[in-house]
Amino acid sequence: MSAFQKIYTKVENITKATITVKADGISNEEMAYVNGRPAQVVKIKGNEVTLQIFPGTQGIYTNAEVKFTGKAPTIKLSDDLRGRFFNAYGEPIDGGAQVDGEETEIGGPSVNPVRRKQPSEFIPTGIAGIDLNNTLVTGQKIPFFADPDQPYNMVMADVALKAKADMIILGGMGMSNDDYLYYKQTFDNAGALDRITCFINTTQDAPVERLLIPDMTLTTAEYFAVKKNMKVLVLLTDMTLYADALAIVSNRMDQIPSKDSMPGSLYSDLAKIYEKAVQFPEGGSITIIAVTTLSGGDITHAIPDNTGYITEGQLYLRRDTDIGKVIIDPFRSLSRLKQLVIGKKTREDHPQVMNTCVRLFADAANAKTKQENGFDLTDYDERCLSYAHDYSKELLAIDVDIDAEKMLDTGWEILGKYFTRDEVAMKKVLMDKYWRGK
Repeated sequence: MSAFQKIYTKVENITKATITVKADGISNEEMAYVNGRPAQVVKIKGNEVTLQIFPGTQGIYTNAEVKFTGKAPTIKLSDDLRGRFFNAYGEPIDGGAQVDGEETEIGGPSVNPVRRKQPSEFIPTGIAGIDLNNTLVTGQKIPFFADPDQPYNMVMADVALKAKADMIILGGMGMSNDDYLYYKQTFDNAGALDRITCFINTTQDAPVERLLIPDMTLTTAEYFAVKKNMKVLVLLTDMTLYADALAIVSNRMDQIPSKDSMPGSLYSDLAKIYEKAVQFPEGGSITIIAVTTLSGGDITHAIPDNTGYITEGQLYLRRDTDIGKVIIDPFRSLSRLKQLVIGKKTREDHPQVMNTCVRLFADAANAKTKQENGFDLTDYDERCLSYAHDYSKELLAIDVDIDAEKMLDTGWEILGKYFTRDEVAMKKVLMDKYWRGK
């Protein structure tokens, strides 16, 4: 009991998610236990302290015992975090022992701009739809936009295994048990657990606990990036469920909702997470890839809308009916930092191959519209449609697993198969060196 700062037994007010007590010397975001249930300070007005009860307030009475811990949520940081699975409080859920290390408060400030270096290192993922058209850079922050029925967890697991990163930190929010087991088995079967740490909140856990997952994940990432100079890749899924948890708390505290029933602080709440992405001059880095599921494909919803303002592009998953596979959509996807590495840290022809392939894919989309409206197709239209099928199947589909050099070679092969040099219209010096057509 001496580990706790103070104990109070008079609750002034109880709502669906919070209680209020009169207490002195309490700090914002401080952790507490209310009849043994974990809680956190969310509001202080004079000596009135409002605590958010993570599992909810059902069964809590005005004589409940409130114990303040004197500190915000913490995690013990050490190399022993490797290969482990934890809950939102940093407690092991894999049957292993508690981790011993330096106790650190989660959710600290983002890195001072003067300590940042411009992102400059290429992160290959092995997924051509990303590496060829939407190349990722260390220190970048970028979301996957996907409908709930898209296999985004499969893609994230693939990225985790294929990405050239020293450490992968996964934060799962509102994850089904099936998805949790899928990640665990996939990482275990690949023999990659020694470079992966996971913080998991499942559908069986309290939704409000999701709010702790990003800070747990990113505090761990900062440890490996700063202390160990590692290239750390952070995977967060699903940020829509994180935002829903924010809305639950906001509504239960009777705050006036903003657009789409989201709290007015949504932009700041998301930015606090995404701005942890950083490239350090010493070599360590934190790159963030996060899933944002869309409701009915609505990209104007407050969650993806705010996300788009904060992040440096987006990766958009959609099912291509022509090949029956999920692809990285080249029209709606964008990496705003790719120009820092393509043609510099990748092969010289990368920018030209990327631009030409997407331009001709756009011509194929126009030809498909003509076909659907009953217009006659030209020979060029027919070739564009055949090209688009091969391009989607061999380069855009999420199951394509080849390195960057092979992606570029494949691009040249497909272009040479359906088009002339004049139609491709690339720089002559590159055409003379790489052209594979007639």
